[in-house]
Amino acid sequence: MGTPSVHPMGTIIYKPEKCFNGYTLFQANEHGATLIDMNGGVVNHWHNLEGFPNKLLPNGDVFGCRGQRNSTYGWQDYKDLVQVTWDGKVRWEFKKNQYIEDPDHEPEWMARQHHDYQREGNPVGYYVPGMDAKTDSGNTLILTHTDVVAPEISLHKLISDRMIEVDWEGNIIWEWCIHDHFDELGFDEAAKNAIARNPNLVKNGLGDWMHINCMSVLGPNKWYDAGDERFHPDNIIFDGRQTNIIAILDKKTGKLVWKLGPDYSTGKAAEIGQIIGQHHAHMIPKGLPGEGNILIFDNGGWAGYGAPNPVSPMGVNNAHRDYSRILEIDPTTMEIVWQCRPMDLGYMQPFIADHFYSCYISSAQRLPNGNTLITQGEDGRLIEITPEHEIVWEYISPYFGTHITTNMVYRAYRYPYDYVPQVEKPEEVAIAPVDNTDYRLPGAKSKEFRRFTSVDDTEGYGDVSGFCLTIEED
Repeated sequence: MGTPSVHPMGTIIYKPEKCFNGYTLFQANEHGATLIDMNGGVVNHWHNLEGFPNKLLPNGDVFGCRGQRNSTYGWQDYKDLVQVTWDGKVRWEFKKNQYIEDPDHEPEWMARQHHDYQREGNPVGYYVPGMDAKTDSGNTLILTHTDVVAPEISLHKLISDRMIEVDWEGNIIWEWCIHDHFDELGFDEAAKNAIARNPNLVKNGLGDWMHINCMSVLGPNKWYDAGDERFHPDNIIFDGRQTNIIAILDKKTGKLVWKLGPDYSTGKAAEIGQIIGQHHAHMIPKGLPGEGNILIFDNGGWAGYGAPNPVSPMGVNNAHRDYSRILEIDPTTMEIVWQCRPMDLGYMQPFIADHFYSCYISSAQRLPNGNTLITQGEDGRLIEITPEHEIVWEYISPYFGTHITTNMVYRAYRYPYDYVPQVEKPEEVAIAPVDNTDYRLPGAKSKEFRRFTSVDDTEGYGDVSGFCLTIEED
């Protein structure tokens, strides 16, 4: 998509009467954890507190990380996970997962946390009525990395995803590693061959073969209440971005009991369509509209392993799509019950479908009023939309990095005002959408014709048959 040189930032649309009003927390790129009100005013900024992601607790505390491991030796490894007070004091920390001795660096304990974690009491990390995360006790589920040699997968050394559960004192009381379950993932021989050759090698030579980017417990749900053991509240849902896989593991046995992908060519998966590079797959918690369904930010972009094709001569990243979509799927029937595609937001497909597109990061949160908060992370764009796809709030992050020169937002969360007792509820001021066709900067002239000339025998504009591509229709 082409990006204009000049465009507004901050909150650019706000319809208070149609929103779930509250505070929004996100990681301002290379700035820190940032909490804004609906009009984009910064309520608190925890400077240099990184977040993968940041999450808010109901006492105004925030989760984050204080530093990253040098990427020469690790990959997306954060040194710790900390719970920080409103005033920046560390209330809880975890780092004693692995003792790291990198060359030219002081040896130290590291958490190697990445992408997700959940504190006991809340299954997903965002606001769920009646399910607040514990603030001064409880266990924490953390997604971490471990380096392994697994010749049954590849002869390359691998970064593998490891889930751990730690108690309040930081003791590891449960763990699970994805590489131990390679045979349960459903790869065909072409995919296995591609992984063996190139398990998504990153710059330090390690293979980030699965790249799990989210992890959450299911929590109480109607499927388990109806007797379906696959959806036990303690079971864990995760997705592998690089493999186009979403799965649920039985926490007691460690086995996978539900899975979508990597093959989307047959059955119900074919009706869903190819999911590519997805993020933030989770079960909508009980008490929210759509409870029990799986909500997914289906990025598009490139991912997957399989047979070589013209865009993937080696069979790595063999699936491509240049737009994103949000999917809400019934996990028992594998049917799409709601979705948001570019065409649903008014963007003609495929011509400007990339107006709704983030090939990496991003998320979707179901709100108590039935709306969905979407993080279009690549562009630093946050939108709240109704079930009918009306944009009722839109915010563009004005925070750009100097090392990564974008305004990217990994994941944003909306919380109610009472999560922050330290400040008074802010004033809510509506912001009407601007008619871009009439918007001008000082000095720029209007769109009115200075001279209007009629041409004899013109027929006027007709259909769109002149396009070189077929329009995608619902």
